[in-house]
Amino acid sequence: MNAKKLSIFFGILAVLIVALVVLNNLKPDTVYGKPSDDLYPATREILNDPNYNNIMLPDELEEKLTNKESFFVYFFASDCPHCRATTPQLKPLADELGINLHQFNLREFDTYFGTMNIEATPTIVYFKDGVESDRLKGGLKESETTDGYSLDDFKAFFEKHKPEGND
Repeated sequence: MNAKKLSIFFGILAVLIVALVVLNNLKPDTVYGKPSDDLYPATREILNDPNYNNIMLPDELEEKLTNKESFFVYFFASDCPHCRATTPQLKPLADELGINLHQFNLREFDTYFGTMNIEATPTIVYFKDGVESDRLKGGLKESETTDGYSLDDFKAFFEKHKPEGND
């Protein structure tokens, strides 16, 4: 290749790289379908946390309900201290059991507190054939004087509905 062709090649390559960067920056940059600047600060804090890597958006939740699927949803709020204490132990347990635990951030979609009758976070709901079948309201028991559940309680809840609730 002569120098002129080489410089044209690198010029085109540079233009393509710039175009890709610009196009990438035009798209929403989070799993929530909107720019991270539009998210609550507590949600931005957990964006790279591997314990929050199965986020479900309202459209997906509604589709699963309409299609009468059976599945688990972990309703949490990104600024909830009980969720922050529970998730790092609950997510690995679900993974270990082979449970597809969908995570729904009520802080970003707060109308779903009422829509799903969520009184407190965290709450795990099991939907059977698109209808709520069972729920656990509350997180891990943090001390002898607090309400909550043990990891064995969560494990029993998952196993009670496994395998049909693993969509």
